[in-house]
Amino acid sequence: MEFALPADDVLLPFQAEQADVLGRLVKLGSTVDTILSRHDYPEPVSRLLGEAVALTALLGASLKSDGKLILQASTNGAVDLLVADFVVPGSMRAYARFDEKKLAALDHSDDAALLGTGHLAMTIDRGVDAERYQGVVPLEGSSLAEAADTYFKQSEQLPSFLRLAVARHFQAGENGEGAWTWRAGGLLVQKLTREGGIISPKRFEEDWTRAKSLAETVEDHELLDPTLAPERLLFRLFHEEQVRVYHAIELTTYCSCSRERVGEMLQRFSGEELSDMVVDGQLWVNCEFCNAHYDFDPKDFAPLRRHGPSLTRSSARSTW
Repeated sequence: MEFALPADDVLLPFQAEQADVLGRLVKLGSTVDTILSRHDYPEPVSRLLGEAVALTALLGASLKSDGKLILQASTNGAVDLLVADFVVPGSMRAYARFDEKKLAALDHSDDAALLGTGHLAMTIDRGVDAERYQGVVPLEGSSLAEAADTYFKQSEQLPSFLRLAVARHFQAGENGEGAWTWRAGGLLVQKLTREGGIISPKRFEEDWTRAKSLAETVEDHELLDPTLAPERLLFRLFHEEQVRVYHAIELTTYCSCSRERVGEMLQRFSGEELSDMVVDGQLWVNCEFCNAHYDFDPKDFAPLRRHGPSLTRSSARSTW
């Protein structure tokens, strides 16, 4: 196995042949930092969204062709909505919604408390001509990793191990200067049966127990270390199992919003709906994903010209 230079924003599929397990390792630097830094989220919200980004990358990398994986957590907790998208081959975006009062009253070190109860949905969208697939599992005082483990047991029926890590990292610069940036990482390992082969239940269990025990030795700092190449980390964990890595997937950020697309969306609203968005003669839209701000002249929209804008509201907001 050859070692590559340290790499960020990459997902590396692998196989530990001796134990007959498959897995994926993700290490995120500028991609997750860009997603989280676009918003002025409190640190616990950023950390939770970073976990969602890492988890979505691990899940989305299983898509073999064009398509999108959408992870969405809807809860009654302080963070009542998390959304993260993975678009083949490796584009990502995400955002969170939270209640400031509920957040202030919680122990910020407890991700399960941040989420409360609700559900975690994972949707695979292969385009307009294909049927969507969705798996939904409950969030009952559990973390994202625990909910995902429930999904693997119920939907894929595969023994699985999942570890997610998110933290801020100080990156030194020139002349003693530097900055804090977000980093995230994750490890997913799954035991597969041999197709067309015969393996005893005892051997199956022994192989999985051994592979899981090795995976459990991974530390958060190893998943987050920018100087530790993903190939080297996998070799450190599974070299006794004859680990083999496959083609790496490069990850980056994206957003589908644009002034043109937002304008087309606004044209579909009725005059009354558009009037509700107008404040002091201004019509504006914010993208929840990338936080881009778009200002429009209400006079440019035919429904408003027919009905006339209402300028009596004290506040209004529209999101893309």
